[in-house]
This record gives sequence, structure tokens and C-alpha cells, in this order.
Amino acid sequence: MWAPAEDVAKLTYFGLYALQHRGQESAGIAVSDGHRIVVHKEMGLVAQAFDEPALTALRGHIAVGHCRYSTTGASVWANAQPTFRSTPAASLALGHNGNLINTRELAKLLDGQPGVAGIAATSDTDVLTALFVSQLPGVAEGVENTAAAVLPRARGAYSLVFMDEHALYAARDPHGFRPLVLGRLERGWVVASETAALDIVGAAFVREIAPGELVRIDENGVSSRTIASAPVTGCLFEHVYLARPDTTLSGRGVHATRVEVGRRLAKEHPVEADLVIPVPESGTPAAIGFAEASGIPFGQGLVKNSYVGRTFIQPSQTIRQRGIKLKLNPLREAIAGRRIVAVDDSIVRGNTQRALVAMLREAGAVEVHVRVASPPVMSPCFYGIDFASRDELIAGSLDTEEIRASIGADSLGYVSLDGLIEATTLPADRLCRACFDGHYPVPVAAGDRGKFVLEVS
Repeated sequence: MWAPAEDVAKLTYFGLYALQHRGQESAGIAVSDGHRIVVHKEMGLVAQAFDEPALTALRGHIAVGHCRYSTTGASVWANAQPTFRSTPAASLALGHNGNLINTRELAKLLDGQPGVAGIAATSDTDVLTALFVSQLPGVAEGVENTAAAVLPRARGAYSLVFMDEHALYAARDPHGFRPLVLGRLERGWVVASETAALDIVGAAFVREIAPGELVRIDENGVSSRTIASAPVTGCLFEHVYLARPDTTLSGRGVHATRVEVGRRLAKEHPVEADLVIPVPESGTPAAIGFAEASGIPFGQGLVKNSYVGRTFIQPSQTIRQRGIKLKLNPLREAIAGRRIVAVDDSIVRGNTQRALVAMLREAGAVEVHVRVASPPVMSPCFYGIDFASRDELIAGSLDTEEIRASIGADSLGYVSLDGLIEATTLPADRLCRACFDGHYPVPVAAGDRGKFVLEVS
């Protein structure tokens, strides 16, 4: 955020609230007053990481904020973002959404560089930050020109916001795996992962940051340049689950896409039943669409505990055995004696759905039919979603009928890949579908796979 007339720390704080769903492990904000950068970051949710005194101490007119969901590097304080490094030429604070697939290669470029050896963190983000700093020329426009030189060497997914003492920068990988948008305040500019965050801070949506684009924002306004090009392949799973339903992706509302997926799901996998219920909250739009297309009434059959998020307190064995009921509990009067269609956004390992089906039967459902608003997740993601390995993915080794038997449902139906793609209204060749079909737009070497590539010798 660049806004000389605003309390940028508090605006960034509320913007992070809007993006809390994208990361719940740690949160941080860096602020510059034009002379120095101050960073505050802690483990936990946004509300756990900040209080009024912490935000009051962050004074300035440029800010970068981040809430982390780890895909490279353990979930520890050293890997929390924004990352920060300082040199005589400039200081740099950086936040990263995505995942690089050549982290080892980039880390090797730092060998022998004065002042950057011995990286304490183990994230791809810190490697990228250290690489920026190691090549800063110490001249005017140094950060921008360095980013333009370094980023084409990074492979994989990156939507970045970063800052020196004087300017805000944003960059997006040439494939556009992760979203990034530009918004306008009355006197300032905002860059965010989703349009929903612009709404929260009162910014008007201007446009998406284009794949391969590098943007600079300062007192002279917004300037832009293209630093890399490649076939655009935005993440299809953003439309399924990761993005908020009130976000717009590629010009289409996510909620509208998910409702349409539900309609297609009902046509592809019809069933006789008494009630359609969503698995809250991510299954709700698709359940609405399924009910519309099938004519089966829509209702709430599950109550979600809104206060269950990431916690430092481990449940007791008794509570752990109750499993899913920490987050969901059935409305018995809505379920008992009825044939239920439960609509979920995806099935990854199958543990949640297995517990869900058992819970609905315990509540008196006479039949439980599971419908899934995405195709089977068959392959891991290396571009910013921490899916399990293929061996842990239930669809990696079982077919649909075997999965149905494993979770205990009376029937199971997934929306087709073609149906999901058509619901987005985007061309298939502009979407990354690797988790569903195993075709990776950017090949990943075996040695670069895994969350802990910098922590295992």
C-alpha cells in the first residue's frame, strides 16, 4: 500500500483480515516513513499477531503485509513474512504468494556473496529477497532494475509485493498462477491478492497486475514494465476453493462460477434425495447451484463453529476422537429421516468426508450422497498449494467407486474437468489443471519437490 494521507498500517491490517483465508500460520506488516523500514511479524492469525500498540508503532506511508500459508519452509517465525534485508544501497521488505520450483538453484547463486551467506530462514521467499539484495547496484532505481534482472530467473509461482524506503513494487510471474490486483484509494494505491481486500479498505478496483508485469508506485504514480512472458495458466483451484466467493478472478465473480459448477454437477450426477446441504462454507455456492438445477430443496444441515481456526492448543484425546465436530455439527431435525445430498468443494485425503458421512448417519440421515464441486485431486501442487503427496491423495490410488466405499457414502459424484473449466468461462489452455490432470505448465525436477527442500541436505 502506498498512501501518504492514510494510516497505512491499520489499513493493511484490515486488508490482511480480508485475506486471512489465504494463510493462517503467521502474519506481518512492514512500514516505511521514507527513511527507514520497520517490520512487525508474529506466528498465528492476524488478530493474534497485532494489537493497538504494535500497529501504532508502525508509522509511515508505504506498507507491505502478509499472512502466511507455508509451501516451502517450515511454519516457524524465521519464515514469517514480510522478509526483510538491509544493505547500504537500500532496505527491502517482501511478501510472496506462490511457490518457486527452482529454490535450490537460486540459493546456489548466493554462495560466496558478501553479506548474504548463512540464510537463517528456509523459505523460497527469503532466498529471493537475499538474491535481490545481493545484486542491488546502489544507484537510483536500484530495486526496480534489480527485480527486473532477478525475477526472470525465478521459475514457478510468484505474486509479490515489496518495498524499499521510497517506493512500493508489485510483480507477477509470467504464467499468472496466483492472482494480484491493483486498486485506487482517494490518495493512494493498493495491491492485493484478491479484489475482496480492496473492498475492505475502500479501494476501487483498477485492474489485474498482468502476468510478467513489474509495477512501481511512488509519489509520481504508477509505472509499469514487462519483465517476462510465458503462456498464461492461472490456477483453476483458485476458482474451486482458495479465493473468497466475493472476489473477482479474470473478470468473473467467484461465487457465480461456483454456483454454475453446482448446476453442472447436478446435471452430470443426478440423484433422488430430500435435501441438499453444503459443507460450510466453501461448499455453499455449489450447493445452491445443485439445488437450483435438481429441484431438490436447499437447506442448512451443518453448523460451523466460526471460532475454530489455527490454534496453539492441541485437543485432548477425547476431543480429537470427535474429529470433525470441532468445526461442524449437524442439525438433527433437518437431517433425521431424510436422504441427504452433501456438497463439498473437493476431496483431498478423504478423512473429512469419511467423518462427515458418519456424522450425518449418526444424526439420522437414511441416505448420504456426496457431490464434489471439483474433479478428483490426483496430483500434488508445486505452485503454492500445500497438497499432500500423490501417495496421500485418495484419488491418487482409488477410483470413484473405491473412494465412495472408503468414505461410506451411498453415492459419490465429481464434476467433470470440462464442466468445471466451462463454469469459469475461461479457455482451458489459460488454466493450470495440474492437480486434476497431472500436466504441469512448468516442469518440476524431483530434487525441487517438497516443502523442506532447504532443510534437507
